[in-house]
Amino acid sequence: MGEHETGQWAERRLAIIHTTPVTVDPLKTLALELMPGIDVFNIVDDSILPQLAANGGRVDDIRPRWREYAGIAESLGAACILNACSSIGELCAQVQPEIGVPIVRIDQAAAEYAVRSASRIGVAATLATTLEPTQRQLLAKAELAGRQLKLTPVVASTAYRRLLAGDKEGHDEELAAVLRRLAEDHELVVLAQASMARVTEKFPEDERKRFLTSPRLGMERVKQVLQTV
Repeated sequence: MGEHETGQWAERRLAIIHTTPVTVDPLKTLALELMPGIDVFNIVDDSILPQLAANGGRVDDIRPRWREYAGIAESLGAACILNACSSIGELCAQVQPEIGVPIVRIDQAAAEYAVRSASRIGVAATLATTLEPTQRQLLAKAELAGRQLKLTPVVASTAYRRLLAGDKEGHDEELAAVLRRLAEDHELVVLAQASMARVTEKFPEDERKRFLTSPRLGMERVKQVLQTV
């Protein structure tokens, strides 16, 4: 990439709101790859996912403080806000009318691609709280497109705990096995969380095509949005 493209992004700021530190470095790296020179800053609240696990996934309980984070991001000069967590993705549309800069849901572009590409879709997560919002988004996109979907949700329940405990290899091995089993009976497998993308990056290229991850497509959507504001 040349100096022109680097200069194009040098004075733009992107805020990324995370619910886990696991996604901080990968998403910043991806942002700088696609938009060299962009100023990325992060807001991390790792109390959100435990709260959702305890309250049965009631995202409305999170809304007041997520709205506050979005407002802080705007006040700090963000030209765009990326929500990095699929579990609370539905907050983006709710909060957007109150915020003066665009908010991008990281998994929206992936959901649109999935609906265009397949009708039998496996949905894999390591957090149960992510499955329902991911499935709702896929079904909503399918309804808009006039398509029928058959979704099969699966949770790799202990993989995320391993990741948080620092056992990345254990997380990757468990999740890889779950994903491959799910792929046997489905045209496409959607990975419901950005933190899962690292696993399929290790798969052979031909196999990787069976799995859809949100980070790259989500960041490409951010780039498209920033090019229009």
